[in-house]
Amino acid sequence: MSESPIPTVDLRSWTDGDAEARTVLARTVDQALQSAGFLLVTGHGVDPGLRGAIREAARRFFVLPDEAKRAYETKVGGRGWLGPGAEANAYAEGTETPPDLKESLTFATQEPFADPAVNAEWYAPNVWPSEVPELQPLCEEYLRKMAWLEKELLGLLGYALGLAPDFFSRHMDHPTFGFNINWYPGTEVVGAPAQGQFRIGPHTDFGTVTILDRQSGKGGLQVYTDEGGWEDAPYVPRSFTINIGDLMARWTGDRWRSGRHRVLPPPVDEPAEELMSLVYFGECTPGTRVESVPAPVGRVAYPPIDSHVYLREKLDSITVG
Repeated sequence: MSESPIPTVDLRSWTDGDAEARTVLARTVDQALQSAGFLLVTGHGVDPGLRGAIREAARRFFVLPDEAKRAYETKVGGRGWLGPGAEANAYAEGTETPPDLKESLTFATQEPFADPAVNAEWYAPNVWPSEVPELQPLCEEYLRKMAWLEKELLGLLGYALGLAPDFFSRHMDHPTFGFNINWYPGTEVVGAPAQGQFRIGPHTDFGTVTILDRQSGKGGLQVYTDEGGWEDAPYVPRSFTINIGDLMARWTGDRWRSGRHRVLPPPVDEPAEELMSLVYFGECTPGTRVESVPAPVGRVAYPPIDSHVYLREKLDSITVG
């Protein structure tokens, strides 16, 4: 484990380690999430070949003509294609920026929920592009692995706070999640960035934990810390970048910070740079009451909120138009 504010940790210390290994890991996780809200995680067992295959299939969709992609067009929080100009993530923190320089394929939970109103809002069927039929089985396999990984991480997070390992994961009996494949093409596709325009503007995520599979690049991920300001995120091949979202920060009474981050625009000295990220946004079961853990663990006592009322407000806030 490094001494960086954003350390790299081996998840096998949690899944296979003894009590001492778990204690050391928990201390590292707690310190990192207090300072930056980010971790890099290795030892997760997710095949990098699966991630590569998803990228290859998704790229075959993204390079289609816009008229073909519009058949799958959706809005933020929906299922399908988010085209250029659909989203401005900085809106969520009250910053006016031009729309984000990206396209996304977005999928989510689709297993039916008992409440018809909740089912209609959060569990609509995914829309898979017929032009790339191989994408659906690849993503479904990946999402099964993300569901497992998310529960392991939530168990670790409960333990790191000195709480029961199921303190968070028990709210995952029928969770929602979001999954975005974000394509960041070069300027030959998106044009020259406007003043203050990013591939993704400065923001925090909205849910519990985000599991990011990213590629390194000059126009890549930056994270914000009080000590260093904006800095390039560390990159370890095959690792996942994990960050805490707003719901988890509230749940911990701001002991852990919701990791603020952004994705830089295409670099001036490498304008054709193309990156793609696979982003799993962990949430919880609709109707979960998120109430701040009391002191001495928590630092701020937020009013209790309904998890999905909060999530809907946030998703609406970043929608352009």
